[in-house]
Amino acid sequence: MVRTRPINILLIEDNPGDVRLTQEAFKEGKMNIELSVTMDGVEAVKFLKKQEKYEDAVTPDLILLDLNLPKMDGREVLEVIKSDSILKRIPVVVLTTSNAEQDILKSYNLHVNCYINKPVDFDKFFDIIQKIEDFWLSIAVLPTMME
Repeated sequence: MVRTRPINILLIEDNPGDVRLTQEAFKEGKMNIELSVTMDGVEAVKFLKKQEKYEDAVTPDLILLDLNLPKMDGREVLEVIKSDSILKRIPVVVLTTSNAEQDILKSYNLHVNCYINKPVDFDKFFDIIQKIEDFWLSIAVLPTMME
């Protein structure tokens, strides 16, 4: 299938440095990506449900989710996504510094598609984003979201 539109990714991340690194890594990539960013869990849910200022938001093809977020943590956001009949089809990649076994288990119990420990090293972080692009946007077949 030839993709005629950009791939829409929602990054749910409260660390401005990680947001910038992710933006830069995707700019260096091979794909045409539109990256939207929300900085807390409440805003992420509003974005996904097209509420308030997000009523014209495009449903993402892929979600990158940090677990440790203000207002509503990533575990709660994941629960909202995976309990919604439409949103649950969007692949969610947890990208977090937490390597706690309970976070890993809870994420998979909530049907996360992938759990990745966020490296603190710049080059390794950049490499992880490139690998996410390579797998999720080049190899994996993503569902076509019907609005």
